[in-house]
Order: sequence, then C-alpha cells, then structure tokens
Amino acid sequence: MATYKYDIPTLLEGKYYRSLSRHDEGTIVYATQRPEIWYGENTEAYVIQVRTPAYLSDRYATIAVKVGE
Repeated sequence: MATYKYDIPTLLEGKYYRSLSRHDEGTIVYATQRPEIWYGENTEAYVIQVRTPAYLSDRYATIAVKVGE
C-alpha cells in the first residue's frame, strides 16, 4: 500500500469556497501559506485565489487552517 504525502495548498486547490461576510464564492485555484499572519496556536494562514463566475477577475482571501490538535 502506497502512502501519499499531501500538503495543505494541494488539498485546498479545487475545493469550493464561500464567504458569507464578503459574499464571494467559487473554486480555489491557488493557495499559499502566509507565515507572517498569526491566527493562534495550531493554525496557519493561507492566501487563496478564488475563481468566481460572477466577476470578471479572480478574488483573493486569507483563511485560517487548523493544523494539529
């Protein structure tokens, strides 16, 4: 049985994103970690590029991802 090593940006890409506060939604096409932003212990910040069908250009957002326990 093969073991696969995944990283968080790869897991985020292709997923559906919906923000209730900014009224953005679409598919995540790119994600990268932002180590300069701190959300708390066991969390990492990622900037994501969201391809939305409602706008002519892509939108960007920063999200927090829980890592560890």
